[in-house]
Amino acid sequence: MLVHTVIFWLKENLTEDQRAIFSDEVNTLGEIGSVESFHFGTPAPTPKRPVVEDSYDCAITVILKDMAAHDDYQADPIHLAFVDKCKDMWERVVIYDAD
Repeated sequence: MLVHTVIFWLKENLTEDQRAIFSDEVNTLGEIGSVESFHFGTPAPTPKRPVVEDSYDCAITVILKDMAAHDDYQADPIHLAFVDKCKDMWERVVIYDAD
């Protein structure tokens, strides 16, 4: 199993319509055939602690069977279209991959 977590910091000047477009587009990633499980969310209102990073706008967690499924996910036309349509909407992206 491979857990692919992507953290997004969106540009501050995005309109609500642009944020809605981003949300719609990011959710298409869950439709990719190699995805076993997909979750899209925003920072939870957990108590503030020094170890909690909550400055981001949203994140996805994608569960994939193995590295081959990860590679298929990265090359999938849905993923490529998402990046192409939304890459100008984020200020920063950080990815954590764990097996």
